[in-house]
Amino acid sequence: MKWILGVSVVVLLLALPAILKEKGNPPLVGPDLSGLEYSEVFFENTRDGLQLAGMLFVPEGDGPDPAAIIIHGSGTSRRNSVWYLSVTDYLQQNGIAVLLPDKRGGEKSEGSWLGSSFEDLANDTLAAVDFLRQQDRFAASSIGLMGMSQGGWIAPIVASQSDEVSFVVSMCGAAVTTEEQLVYEAVHDIAPYTYTFLARLIAPITARSLMEKEFFVPMAGFDPIPYWLNTHVPVFFAFGEDDKNVPVEASIQRLRENGLDVHRIEVYPDGGHAIRDPATNEVSGEYLRDLVQFIEEASSKD
Repeated sequence: MKWILGVSVVVLLLALPAILKEKGNPPLVGPDLSGLEYSEVFFENTRDGLQLAGMLFVPEGDGPDPAAIIIHGSGTSRRNSVWYLSVTDYLQQNGIAVLLPDKRGGEKSEGSWLGSSFEDLANDTLAAVDFLRQQDRFAASSIGLMGMSQGGWIAPIVASQSDEVSFVVSMCGAAVTTEEQLVYEAVHDIAPYTYTFLARLIAPITARSLMEKEFFVPMAGFDPIPYWLNTHVPVFFAFGEDDKNVPVEASIQRLRENGLDVHRIEVYPDGGHAIRDPATNEVSGEYLRDLVQFIEEASSKD
C-alpha cells in the first residue's frame, strides 16, 4: 500500500500546476462589425496574381485623412474580430482611415496564408498601399502600416520596400527571430500544466517539431531586425506587459542593441498580447490615445 500512496503523492505533485492554474482572461470586449460604417473594397496583388478584398473605414468629412493599413497576425482573418475592430473603430472615430484587408485565403481574398512566407504576405500589403494611393481621397495623404502580432514581422518588410509608407506601428510584434518567439510561446503554453523548469526543457523540443512542419518552413530563420534597420520612417513599438506570446524584454533589448530605440517604444502594464485594460477587458484606452497621437505626429512630418 505504501507504494500506491507514494505514486499518488507524485501524481498529485505533478498535477498541482494544472489544478492551481489560474483562469485565463475573459473575452476581449469591443465593437461589433454590424455597428460600424465601412465600404467593401477589392484590389489585386499583381506580384502574385491574387484578387484581395477588405473593408475601408473612412472618417467623416472630405479628407484627406491619414490612413493605416492593418497587417494581420498568424492564422486566418475574420472580419468581426474584436481585437482588430477595436483599433479600427478608434482610429476611424479620431480622423484616421483604416484599410482592414481580408488576409489571403480568409473571407473574400484569394490564395492561402498557410505555407506563405512573410515576403508573400508583404506583397499583399504592398498591393494595399498601391490601392490606397490610387484613390483620390488618399492620394495626398499619409499612409502607414499597422502590424498586429505576427504582422509586426511583416510590416518592416513592406516599409523597407516601399517609398509610399509614412509610418509604421508594431502592436505586440516580436523583435526576435521566429525560433526564439516560438520557444518562448511554447514555454508559456506548457507551463500552466507542469513546472516552469520542465516547460523550459520541453519547449525547445515541441518548437523544433513545429518548425519541421511543411507550413512553417517558409517562416523559419526569419529575423526582423535587418528590415527594421532599413525602415526610415517613424515607428511605434507597442507591447503589453506579461505577454505570453511575445518576449517583450528580449524584443526591447534587441531593438536597443541595434540602435532602434530612437523610435517610440512603450510597454503597457498588464496589457498582455492584446494590450488590454484588465479593468474593462477592452483594448487599452491609453494605448489607443498614444496610437492616434503617434499617427498624427508622423503624418504632420510627411
